[in-house]
Amino acid sequence: MKSYRKELWFNTPTRVAFVNITPQVQQCLKESGIGEGLVLVNAMHITASVFINDDEAGLHHDYGAWLEKLAPHEPIRQYRHNDTGEDNADAHMKRQIMGREVVVAVTEGKLDFGPWEQIFYGEFDGRRRKRVVVKIIGE
Repeated sequence: MKSYRKELWFNTPTRVAFVNITPQVQQCLKESGIGEGLVLVNAMHITASVFINDDEAGLHHDYGAWLEKLAPHEPIRQYRHNDTGEDNADAHMKRQIMGREVVVAVTEGKLDFGPWEQIFYGEFDGRRRKRVVVKIIGE
């Protein structure tokens, strides 16, 4: 069995962002030379997420609005975590909802997606550099 690992780095200009990273993951798969196996894509920060869904602007807007209703950023003092001097307690909660990682099957050298599926990096405490690890195993 072969193994491949690569880090992808992101620095979004906004606090909250959704970035389609499917092309980068496909490039990793191509570089790996693996034709059959699994791809793990994992956000390596506790205020960022990786998830699979449709690449549709209205849906991304709805995600942002929905997450802000569930865990509003302000008032900052509503969260005990922020008593430490942080202001990102809401980002931790948003990450928990959206998920830490995805696993995608690799079949015949391609990501084995359902219709409309794409891989996204979700940022909830942006404006600083963060990484995602891509780990591919298989033959």
